[in-house]
Amino acid sequence: MSYQQGYEHPLQQQQLKQHQYQQQMPAAQPYAGVHQHPPAQGDRGAFTGGNYNIAHRDTNAVLNLNLEQGATVRSKSGAMIHMSGTVQLSGKVKFSMKKLFTGGEMSESTYIGPGRVALGPTLFGDIITLHVDGRQSWNIGKDAFLACTSEVSKKSESQGLSKAMFSGEDLFVFRVEGQGIMWLTSFGAVDRLDLQSGEQHIVDNGHLVAWSCNYKIEKAGSGAMSGIKTGEGLVCRFTGPGSVYVQTRNVDEFQSFIQASAGTT
Repeated sequence: MSYQQGYEHPLQQQQLKQHQYQQQMPAAQPYAGVHQHPPAQGDRGAFTGGNYNIAHRDTNAVLNLNLEQGATVRSKSGAMIHMSGTVQLSGKVKFSMKKLFTGGEMSESTYIGPGRVALGPTLFGDIITLHVDGRQSWNIGKDAFLACTSEVSKKSESQGLSKAMFSGEDLFVFRVEGQGIMWLTSFGAVDRLDLQSGEQHIVDNGHLVAWSCNYKIEKAGSGAMSGIKTGEGLVCRFTGPGSVYVQTRNVDEFQSFIQASAGTT
């Protein structure tokens, strides 16, 4: 069977109309509110006495450090994967009754160059580079710390009883002090949310990593009041200016999943 020149099959006509319709549709415009920034894939940089790069992002991240003679970096205990034989490693126990009750790190590892050091987080996730300039105030969750340069420190700070009960964090969080670099860890990938002055954004309480703006706790919806006891169904409402780092996975939810799966075997 032959067709006359110019004849269009009904299927071709339908495809042509669909193509013309798509061309006429206006392009989707991005939301003009909160700015969301995923971390750079090739995160690398320098600090006093060395340089760094983050490899195997974003769920199996490793922090690689190159230290010059005498340069010092501190990390959470147990974070070291490998290091040069020229690097001096020492552990320091910082015992205090406050740390005992706040859940803070009881020990840290100190690395003194020259040489290379590779550090990794406990869970599958990413590593965030937090540039601390002494002007912008940052708070981090109790499990977020991985490492820092010698000029940076973290100090436990009370966030109030009501926030401690309902935010997914403990009574104490860490305030970052000094000037330099701190590397944080996450469970899953990380997004950075930048809020303008007065702008509000809601974050689930189990996804917080670090924040530099004020927040308050509220219920996510009109559920049963029994959820308040465990913090379930509660969110953090942040108000700018400032930034919030959020992780894409929830440690508590993952733990519950593992426990439930183990119970069925």
